[in-house]
Amino acid sequence: MLFSSLSASSLLATPLILGQQAGAPSPFVMVAMFAAMFGVMYFIVIRPQQKQEQAKRAMRSGLVKGDEVVTQSGMIGKIYAITDRIVTLEIASGVKVRMLKESIQGKYNPAAETSAAGAKADAKDSKDAKAEGKDAKSDESKEEK
Repeated sequence: MLFSSLSASSLLATPLILGQQAGAPSPFVMVAMFAAMFGVMYFIVIRPQQKQEQAKRAMRSGLVKGDEVVTQSGMIGKIYAITDRIVTLEIASGVKVRMLKESIQGKYNPAAETSAAGAKADAKDSKDAKAEGKDAKSDESKEEK
């Protein structure tokens, strides 16, 4: 019923009327939206990446002979010699490897590794203790019955 009263000419004229009423957005609004999107992307993506790269550069410039480091490939070694671009790592007694300074991921901290392993072991122990506590409670309830 409702659709029968609409004619084809009135349906074709509706978008024209709506388009005239809404108006096209001004170029200033479009430019402002692009600038806002770029600003958001800068603060979400570009700036944190620049800070991270700056921290890596500072770490690499602070490397000295004797530091234990880990490479991007996962090798752990002690710095035997260091120049502007090349680092010589001793990865085992008498085994030295030359590599680019940029391939150093960071300083190796075995204490952090053992504390992380200890935290995992503590979590596992607490889970085991809880499980044993539940088993003991269920055994007690069975004995009472």
